[in-house]
Amino acid sequence: MNIAFTTKGTDWKDAMDPRFGRADYILVYNETEDTFSSFDNRAISGTAHGAGPQTAQQLFEMNPDVLITGNGPGGNAAAALQRSQMKIFIGAGSMTVREAYEAYKAGKLNQA
Repeated sequence: MNIAFTTKGTDWKDAMDPRFGRADYILVYNETEDTFSSFDNRAISGTAHGAGPQTAQQLFEMNPDVLITGNGPGGNAAAALQRSQMKIFIGAGSMTVREAYEAYKAGKLNQA
């Protein structure tokens, strides 16, 4: 299973980014292979409008099964993500990536 995180870095110890559309990175953990891949999303920070849908498009290209984020995607991005089979979990904004993963595995995050 591939699990995507909105993060401020590219490692287990890095902080989650509570934002979706303007998250610094999208980090994808492949549980089967125990590997990470990432996308540097920082260039989108200067975008006046449409950051959420653009980040959603990048996420679709990475094709994760699960998204773990802080506050959740905004209206336009949420509408786009609802059309996918991806499960979205929120409430991890104040955690590290490892803490968010462990909270997800323990069923402690809210499904959006």
